[in-house]
Amino acid sequence: YWHAFLLFCRLTRPPFLPASSPTETLMDSTTATAELGWTVYPWEEVSGYDENMNTIRTYQVCNVFDNNQNNWVRTKYIRRRGAQRIHVEMKFSVRDCSSIPNVPGSCKETFNLYYYESDADTATRTSPAWMENPWIKVDTIAADESFSQVDLGGRVMKINTEVRSFGPVSRNGFYLAFQDYGGCMSLIAVRVFYRKCPRIITNGASFQETLSGAESTSLVAARGVCIPNAEEVDVPIKLYCNGDGEWMVPIGRCMCKAGNEAVENGTVCRACPSGFFKPTQKDEPCMQCPINSRTTNEGAMNCVCRNGFYRTDSDPLQMPCTTVPSAPQTVISSVNETSVMLEWTHPRDSGGREDVVFNIICKSCGGGRGGCTRCGDNVQFLPRQLGLTEPRVYISDLLAHTQYTFEVQAVNGVSDQSPYSPQYASVNITTNQAAPSTVSIMHQVSRTVDSITLSWSQPDQPNGVILDYELQYYEKDQSEYNATAVRSQTNTVVIRGLKPGSIYVFQVRARTVAGFGRYSGKLYFQTMTEEEYNTSIQEKLPLIIGSAAAGLVFLIAVVVIIIVCNRRRGFDRADSEYTDKLQHYTSGHMTPGMKIYIDPFTYEDPNEAVREFAKEIDISCVKIEQVIGAGEFGEVCSGNLKLPGKREMFVAIKTLKSGYTDKQRRDFLSEASIMGQFDHPNIIHLEGVVTKSSPVMIITEFMENGSLDSFLRQNDGQFTVIQLVGMLRGIASGMKYLADMNYVHRDLAARNILVNSNLVCKVSDFGLSRFLEDDTSDPTYTSALGGKIPIRWTAPEAIQYRKFTSASDVWSYGIVMWEVMSYGERPYWDMTNQDVINAIEQDYRLPPPMDCPSALHQLMLDCWQKERNNRPKFSQIVNNLDKMIRNPNTLKAMTPLSSGVHLPLLDRSIPDFSSFSTVDEWLDAIKMGQYKDNFSGADYSTFDVVSQMTME
Repeated sequence: YWHAFLLFCRLTRPPFLPASSPTETLMDSTTATAELGWTVYPWEEVSGYDENMNTIRTYQVCNVFDNNQNNWVRTKYIRRRGAQRIHVEMKFSVRDCSSIPNVPGSCKETFNLYYYESDADTATRTSPAWMENPWIKVDTIAADESFSQVDLGGRVMKINTEVRSFGPVSRNGFYLAFQDYGGCMSLIAVRVFYRKCPRIITNGASFQETLSGAESTSLVAARGVCIPNAEEVDVPIKLYCNGDGEWMVPIGRCMCKAGNEAVENGTVCRACPSGFFKPTQKDEPCMQCPINSRTTNEGAMNCVCRNGFYRTDSDPLQMPCTTVPSAPQTVISSVNETSVMLEWTHPRDSGGREDVVFNIICKSCGGGRGGCTRCGDNVQFLPRQLGLTEPRVYISDLLAHTQYTFEVQAVNGVSDQSPYSPQYASVNITTNQAAPSTVSIMHQVSRTVDSITLSWSQPDQPNGVILDYELQYYEKDQSEYNATAVRSQTNTVVIRGLKPGSIYVFQVRARTVAGFGRYSGKLYFQTMTEEEYNTSIQEKLPLIIGSAAAGLVFLIAVVVIIIVCNRRRGFDRADSEYTDKLQHYTSGHMTPGMKIYIDPFTYEDPNEAVREFAKEIDISCVKIEQVIGAGEFGEVCSGNLKLPGKREMFVAIKTLKSGYTDKQRRDFLSEASIMGQFDHPNIIHLEGVVTKSSPVMIITEFMENGSLDSFLRQNDGQFTVIQLVGMLRGIASGMKYLADMNYVHRDLAARNILVNSNLVCKVSDFGLSRFLEDDTSDPTYTSALGGKIPIRWTAPEAIQYRKFTSASDVWSYGIVMWEVMSYGERPYWDMTNQDVINAIEQDYRLPPPMDCPSALHQLMLDCWQKERNNRPKFSQIVNNLDKMIRNPNTLKAMTPLSSGVHLPLLDRSIPDFSSFSTVDEWLDAIKMGQYKDNFSGADYSTFDVVSQMTME
C-alpha cells in the first residue's frame, strides 16, 4: 500500500513543483589533487583516467590467480551532516574473466559495498575488522559491461556507473568499504551524497530546504510560512519531501490579504497601486476604482466616494458612487371636493441609481395661523405618503375650502447621507365644499328589553355646520335593505320598539349643506332579555325601597348627581367610548363589567380600529438595533423605545416590508388592533404602532428567551416539574383571560408562546387567527381537506367543520402541555397531517412524554375529549394547575411507558373508596361517567378488576 501511495503521489505531483532536487556531496574522489590515502587490504592506488580521459586517482586489484581472495579498500571518515539516507555513486571497470588466459574457476566479475557508522574517526588498519560483521553490507555490485580487448596503448576500459543508497544513519559519520573476492577490477570514482528538497514558494507560502527521509519511501513533512502580506486560508500549510528530494502532496494555502494582489507567479503579494483596490482575500487581481471614487493610499481595500457622491451599506464596493436625484418634474393636480390626485414625471437625473422613490409633504396654508403648517394625522394618502414607487398619489380627508401646498420629494438610497434636504417640486391647491367625514366613534348609553340609547362623536372633519344626523338600524339576521332610518338634531338618540334579547346593527352619518357623509362602520348592540331585565329590577329593589324611605334625601342626592354628571359629561363621554363598545357577536352571558373583545374587521375602515386600540408612536422614539428574525409580513427586530417622560425600554419591533399592498397593511395592523385590547401579565403587551412613517411598525415588549418550543429544545431536561407546571399555569391564565373576553386564538402552540428572562410565558401571534383559510403554502397549516389549519394542534371539529371556539383552544392547550413536558418535541412526530387526522378520528391520543406526572397526562387527555362540551374550561385548568403547585406530591406519580410493568391505577386504601356500591357510581363521582360503556364493554364491572388496571 505504501508503494502504491508513493506511486500515486508521483503521478499526481502538481506541475508547479520541481521534478528533481539538489543534492549535497559528502565526498567525491574525482576532486582529489593528491593521493586519496584510503586504507587498503591489499588494493593499490594508481593514477587512471575517467571516461573523458581526465586524470584521476583510482584503486585497482587483480589477484585472480590467488585462491581465497578477500581484498578490501576503506574510505576515510565521512561526516553525514544531518543526512539520514546516504547515496553512493560508483564508477568502475571489470575485466571479463573469460578474457584472462588460464583463469581459475574462482574468478569474479562483482564486488561488495559495505558501510560502518561511527561517532568519530577511530578506525585503524585492523579495526574495524575486515569482515561483514561489524561492517553492514549494502549490496553486491555487478558490471553491466566488462572489458576484454587490449591494444598497444593499453587496456580499452568500459566504465560502469552504479548508485546505491542506505539508511537510516544516525551517528556523526561513517566509512565505506569495497570488497573484492576474486576479480580483476578498477574503482575509478566514488561520490557520496544525500538528497534534499529545495527552498520553494508555492501556494502563497515559503518552504525551507528540507532533507529527505531515512527510507526511500519516507515523506518528511515541512510547514510553510505565508509570504509577506498573505494570510492562511486553509491550515495547516504543508508540503512533503520524498526520498528522491521531490516536493509533493501540498496541503493548505495562503492568499494575499485584502488590498494586495499576487504577482510574479504567486510568489509575491504586492499592494494595490493608487487608484486600484481589492476588498477581500481572494485569488483575484486588484480592481480599478469605480466611477466617482478614489483611493487615499496604496494597498486600499475600498475606494472612498468623491465629495457629493455616496454609497449605501448594501451597495457592492465595485459599484460606482452615486448621488441624490434631481427634483420630480411636471406635477399635475386634480381636485375633487376634499381630495386631490397628484401626478408627476420622474426626475431628469436619478443620481445614478434605480431605487428612486417619492415622499409627499403636505402643508395647510391660509388657516388664520400665519404661515403654512404640516397637515394633521387625519389626512389620508393612497397608497401611502412615503416611499412611493409610482409617480402618483391620491390624498383624501382634506379640509373643505382650504389652501394646501404639496411638496413631492425625490429620494434614493443615498439621500439620507446627503447633508442637504431632498430636492422637490411643489403644487398649490384649494379644496372645495364637501360632505362631512365618517362618524368614527359610537357607543351605547343604556338599554332595556325594547330600547337602546346611543351616542356618537362629531365627525373629525365636519367640513361645515352639521345640520343633523341620520341613524339606520336593522336586526342582525336581516338584510340592510330592511333598515329603518331616524333623524336626530343631536348626537344622541333613543331607539324604541325593539325586540327583547335581539342583536341590532347600527350605522350613523352626518349631513351638512353639501349633503350626507358616508355611513360609519357597522356596530352591534343587543337589547336586554326578560331574565336580565327582571334580575336587574330585583337587584335594584332594595335600593328603591331604601330610597323611598329616604324620601327627600334621595331626591336631593339625585339632583346633585345630575348636576355633577352634566358638568362631567364631556369628560365621561370620552372615557367611555372604548369601554362601552360591545363586541359584534356574543354567545352566552358575560360577567357584568367584563370588557368584550371587538373584532377590528367589523369596522368599515380597519384603520379606525388601529387608531382606537393602538397608541401611535412617533418614529423618532424608536431605534432599531438588529434584525432577530422574519415574520409573515416583514422583518422582526429588537431595539429601544424612548417615550417622552418615560425611561428607555428594550422592545421587539415587527416591520412591514416595502412594496406592501393596502390589504397587507390592514392585515399587518390588525394584529395590533387585537393585541391592543388585551391587558394581562400572560398576554404579550403592545406598546404601540408606527403608521405615519415608513416602515410601518408594531412595537411590543421584548421577550428575551424567544419562542417556547425552541427555548425548551435548547434547555432539554434543565427544569424541574414544578417549573414546567408554572409555565403551563401562566399560559392557561392568559388563555382564560382571552376566553373571558370571547376571543378565540385558533393557533395556540408552543411556537406562539414567548418566554421572558424570568421564565414568564406569554401568549402571542394574534395576527393569524382571521386568516386560517387564506393560504396553504406552509405544511404546518395545510390540511388534506383544504384550508390553512395547524392540523397537529387543532381540535377535530375545527378541522372538519371549521368550528373554532374556546373549547378548540383547550384542545390546542393540551398539545402545548405535551410540547412543554417533552421539551419541544414535535407532536405526532413524523406522521403526516392526514395520518394525524385519521388517528384522532380513531381515538388515538398522544402518550405521556418521558418522566411526565400522571396527573398532567390525565389533564392532557381531558383536553383531548372528542366531545368538546366535555373538555375542561380554562378556569378549571388554572385551578387544577394551582392545586398541583400547592401540593407537589401530586406530581410525583409518573405515568409508566409501555414497559410491561403493571402499576395499579386505583388505591384500595382510599378511605371513601368503599362508599361506592358499583363501578358506575364511582365513575359518576370522579366525573368520568361518560366512560361507563367503555368499562362495561371491557368487563371492568367490579372494583377488584378495576383495581388491577394499568396505564396500558
